Amino acid sequence: MNRLRFGLLTTVAFQMLVVGQVAAQDAPQFEVDSSWPRPLPEGWIHGQLGGNCVDSHDHIAVVDRRNITEEETQTSRAAPPIQLFDTEGNLVGAFGDPQVVPMSIHGCVFDLDNNIYVAGNADGIIQKYSHEGELLLQIGSKGAFDSSTGLIDGAPQNSSPAQLFRPSDIAVDPDNGDIYISDGYGNRRVAVFNKEGDFLRQWGRQASVEESRAGVGGAFARVVHCITMSNAGLLYVCDRQGDRVQVFDKQGNFIRNIWVKTGTPDVPDPRGTVWTVDFSPDEEQQYLYVMNGFKEVVHVLDHQSGEVLSGFGRPGHYAGDFTHGHTIAVDSMGNIYVAETATGRRVQRFVPVQ
Repeated sequence: MNRLRFGLLTTVAFQMLVVGQVAAQDAPQFEVDSSWPRPLPEGWIHGQLGGNCVDSHDHIAVVDRRNITEEETQTSRAAPPIQLFDTEGNLVGAFGDPQVVPMSIHGCVFDLDNNIYVAGNADGIIQKYSHEGELLLQIGSKGAFDSSTGLIDGAPQNSSPAQLFRPSDIAVDPDNGDIYISDGYGNRRVAVFNKEGDFLRQWGRQASVEESRAGVGGAFARVVHCITMSNAGLLYVCDRQGDRVQVFDKQGNFIRNIWVKTGTPDVPDPRGTVWTVDFSPDEEQQYLYVMNGFKEVVHVLDHQSGEVLSGFGRPGHYAGDFTHGHTIAVDSMGNIYVAETATGRRVQRFVPVQ
């Protein structure tokens, strides 16, 4: 190789290195706000928090499975299934009948009217509640499943227009109110219903090992763990054990993969890396945030390229650590909220820092 060519290649490589360093430096950084939230009312205690979401007033909702220990019941009582906090961390609302809400409540989202939708990964339903807690809509029959037997231990059918099978999350189209459900722990599909709850269409199926490794669109390794809609009207779907976000248009046409290959060397990854995603609050949604439950870290990705720019968190129990970090939500000021299941059982806020 002549010296001129070597010099040009060296210059290009140096420029790429500098660009990468600048991008990492410019990526948002976050620190934990240990003052948020304020203590719960006297006697209340969290169970596993199966999801969190933010409304147009920057109220932060958490959905609570209320599965406290027998020992805890001697001194405390389980908090209500759905709780709302303001930006100061004050509890401003709580509702939900434990016998009515989805079993093992999982995931939530608000629509433009601040109605909240919740799913249940041990159930066959999703529900829609008003901001004040009135049940407005239910899709599916509680305790029934889209399986070969209609029971939770049946084989997934991945096909019912009326029944779900352990759904995990919901996205609502702001243009027409269509409801997109990641269905989920039993099925391997995205099921779409109109705002009245009528079935419209679906896409997705069980992937083979080879398809997961190749990144075939619309084929899911195991759990379809989350779904959210971008400002551009695209659906971002968590292929958790596939270690990727699959992106689709509203009709289910596959657009691209965003890989998060920080888990096991190969897929399916038993725990998986892509548990939940959300976006920065700017109109272009410059950054994509990914809750990596395998590493117990929130990754900050460049939305367009999918490159991991920075991140925060580590396994642990102190403020800023995660124990089964499960779902994330972002408010209008760019604060990130992380809800924890298993033995974590808390919600933390992380604020942007210069």
